[in-house]
Amino acid sequence: MLDSLEKMLAKGVDNSLLRFGLGKGYLDLGEFARAAEHFQRCVELDPKYSAAWKLLGKAHQGQGDLPAARQAWEQGLEAARAHGDKQAEKEMTVFLKKLDRHP
Repeated sequence: MLDSLEKMLAKGVDNSLLRFGLGKGYLDLGEFARAAEHFQRCVELDPKYSAAWKLLGKAHQGQGDLPAARQAWEQGLEAARAHGDKQAEKEMTVFLKKLDRHP
């Protein structure tokens, strides 16, 4: 699946959904830096995409960059609240609380 998404990107297709798919694929493979790159582009294209903010934080966390993870989740909380995305809001609140307990 990643190959076909990468081919679409190479052909000039670039949108938040494509970037989310690429980010999720790389995150699932444990390729946190590549995942973060795609999620970052996703939220640049669509700053209201709360699920992308959530996974961007996970990608940063996977790289050990906890300040960047915190920043992504805080921005994601704003996006989730603005859209009434209660599930994403709950999850990111939990992630931030865990960071506070384990700085």
